[in-house]
Amino acid sequence: MFMGYQPRIKSPRGIVHGYKKPLRERKKERKRYHGRSIQEPKHTATEREISEATLKRLHILGRQKFGSSPFSEHFDRWLTNVVTVLGEFESHPDMNVDEQFVKEREETLALIRLQLEGRRRKEATIDQEIKNLSYHKSLLGQINADYLSSASVLKGQKNAEIKRLNSEIALLKKKQAEVVQIKTGFFRGVSNKEREQKEITVAQELNDKQTELELFTLDLKAKQRQLREEYERRREPVLEQIKFFKKIIRELEADGSLEERWFACEALADSLNTFLQRKAALS
Repeated sequence: MFMGYQPRIKSPRGIVHGYKKPLRERKKERKRYHGRSIQEPKHTATEREISEATLKRLHILGRQKFGSSPFSEHFDRWLTNVVTVLGEFESHPDMNVDEQFVKEREETLALIRLQLEGRRRKEATIDQEIKNLSYHKSLLGQINADYLSSASVLKGQKNAEIKRLNSEIALLKKKQAEVVQIKTGFFRGVSNKEREQKEITVAQELNDKQTELELFTLDLKAKQRQLREEYERRREPVLEQIKFFKKIIRELEADGSLEERWFACEALADSLNTFLQRKAALS
C-alpha cells in the first residue's frame, strides 16, 4: 500500500500540557526527597555510654601535656574543657547527680584552680629569677677574679722574698767557706781567736737567714690558707644561690602543673565512680 504523508495532529485548543522537568533535575529531587525520608533520629547516649566517655575524657585531660612555656596560657582552656566534660555528664537526663557528688566536684575544681593560679603567679616571676641568676653568676666571677688577683700578689711576694733570702744565704755560705779556709790556712796578723769568732758570727748569720726563710715559708702558707678560706667563705653561699635559681628556672621552664592536673582528674573520676555506685545501690 502506498503510504502518504501523515500530518501532525494538533491538540485541541484550550488544553494545556503540563511542564515536565528534565530527567536530571527529577533525579536530584528524588535524591533530596529520599535523603530526608531515610534520615535517622539522633542517638541519645545511655547512662553507661556517657559515664564511660566522661571517665575516658577525664583520663585524657589528666595526662595532657602543654607544649611550651608559658604553660599558664593553657590553664583556662584546660579548666574549661574539664568543666564542659563534667557538665555534659551531669546534664544527661538519667543522671540526676546527688549533693555529695556536686560537693566533691566543686572542692576538687576549687583546689585545682587555686593550684593553677599559684603556678600562674610563680611562672610570671621567671624573668626576675633569670636576672637573679645572672647577678649571682656575675658576683661569682668577681669573687674568682679577686681570689686570683690576691693569689697572684702572694705568689709574687713569695718569689721575690725567697729569691732575696736564697741570695743572702748563698753569700753567707760563701763567706763561711772563706772563714774555714782562713782557719785551716796560715795567715799572718789573724789570731786563732779572731778566726773562731768570725766563724761563729758567720754561722749565726747563716742560721738566722735559714730560720727567716723557714718562717717566711710558714707565714706564706698560712696567708695562702687564709686567702683560700676567705675565698670559699665568699664563694659557697653564692654557689648555693646559683644552684637555687637554676632549680627554680628549670622548674618554671617545665610543665609543673601536670602532676596537679592529673591528681585533679583522678579525684573527679573517683567521685564519679563513687556516685555511680551509690546510684546503682538505690536502683
